[in-house]
Amino acid sequence: MLSLLPLLVVNGVVFGAIYGLNAVGFSVMYNATNIINFAQGEFLMLGGML
Repeated sequence: MLSLLPLLVVNGVVFGAIYGLNAVGFSVMYNATNIINFAQGEFLMLGGML
């Protein structure tokens, strides 16, 4: 059970970094163009499927 803890921590950090980078990308695109780009979420989902 104790050997599972590092795996869960690394998994959480990886997913947190992915979500954080996606949020930064949304923020940069919105501040640059003042338009919400929904296609960016589609690319994230496409990357998850591959």
